[in-house]
Amino acid sequence: MHSLRQLIEQDNNHNLFDLLSSLCQGSIAVDEKASILWMNDAYRKLVAIPEEIDPIGCNVEELIPTTQLPRVIKSGKPSFVDLMQINNRWCVVTRLPIKNSENEIIGAIGFIFYDDLDSLQPLFDKFARLQRKFEDEKIIRPSRYALDDMIGNAPKTQQLRRQALRASQLDTTLLLLGETGTGKELLAQGIHHASTRRSGPFVGINMGALPESLAEAELFGTAPGAYTGADRKARKGKVQLAEGGTLFLDEIAEMPLSMQAKLLRVLQEREVEALGSNRLEKVDVRIIAATAKDLRNQVEQGLFREDLYYRLNVLPINLPPLRERIQDIPLLSEHMLSEIQRQSQLPELPLSQSALEWLQSYSWPGNIRELRNRLERGCVMAEGSSIEAPDLGANEEQPHQRNPLTNLKSYRKEHERSAIEEAIQQCNGNKTAAAKLLGISRASLYQRLRDGKSV
Repeated sequence: MHSLRQLIEQDNNHNLFDLLSSLCQGSIAVDEKASILWMNDAYRKLVAIPEEIDPIGCNVEELIPTTQLPRVIKSGKPSFVDLMQINNRWCVVTRLPIKNSENEIIGAIGFIFYDDLDSLQPLFDKFARLQRKFEDEKIIRPSRYALDDMIGNAPKTQQLRRQALRASQLDTTLLLLGETGTGKELLAQGIHHASTRRSGPFVGINMGALPESLAEAELFGTAPGAYTGADRKARKGKVQLAEGGTLFLDEIAEMPLSMQAKLLRVLQEREVEALGSNRLEKVDVRIIAATAKDLRNQVEQGLFREDLYYRLNVLPINLPPLRERIQDIPLLSEHMLSEIQRQSQLPELPLSQSALEWLQSYSWPGNIRELRNRLERGCVMAEGSSIEAPDLGANEEQPHQRNPLTNLKSYRKEHERSAIEEAIQQCNGNKTAAAKLLGISRASLYQRLRDGKSV
């Protein structure tokens, strides 16, 4: 029994690989652990590996995060004529598993073809036409955001971008954890867009916004006449609509206990049972769940199933709150202002230096969503040649003082309660309007009111 490494070493002059390389514009070989064993110069140039880095022995995902070679090794199945974007250029790639005489996977080899795409243009055009047709008929709902849309260079932002890119290449359940307004749905869409399911639908549902009486039918669908008033025809739920793509379950902690067992079946057995039906239907869907709550604590309180928690918590990703990525605020503000002013056709006013300083000193209980809402407010309220701090509501809030704190959690709760009370007063007691002003969901506002016993 030989390993791929031994076979390469025996091929002293790399005659075999040189022959294979002559048939394409780049090639690479990895062992059964996805460590790079061989790479030709053309491949190295295409993926832009710096000269000072020796790729041999490195894990291929460390140098090429979007690679699919580990998946080929794991599945043992080849991937013929796939599309992969390398340095903003579309390439045709083929990946083959390598097996020994005992039919064991000992590695994989990948080939890149990039300069003969013209001959495949009719195929691309046909695919594009079909996709547009499906989108027009609402069969496919493309994600609006890509990981490239993630703005910021703060260390935690860069780490999040790397984690999301790696997660996009794994077809497994994800759990996004983060405070309200940190951009969990946008990240879920970006992960879907970068995944192998990108041509499938992205279907999202907010469990906190659904009445419990409708939640099960909305998520799992209904059989004909399942209940009084139900359609005589079967109605597909979000799970079935996400077939071949990604299902995003926001505020998963709000899912009723009665539904959690059915979701567990979807995750474990890849089967769904519509409301009022006794028939199980196979589904192929990737689930990305998100919550701002401590699910482990919910389990301990008996509010969330422990087995479902472990099924969802396969690959957790923490989204940092805005106050932990203050360095990103100038870039975020510039991007959001440009977008707001373009969409609303308001004057293109810049932020004053004092306004920018205030934005970077504020505690941001509503995170990025609140930042956008305050910038929208600033665009409307500004009367001078720039947006000033008071236009953003600076005179209504005390800036976040970065002094040593003995109890950060208590400090943050106090400021959140103050911000919520102020928003409710501004909106004359209208909690829905107050939630919108703060950049948080209505369910989240009520939860914070209950937790803080505020007004």
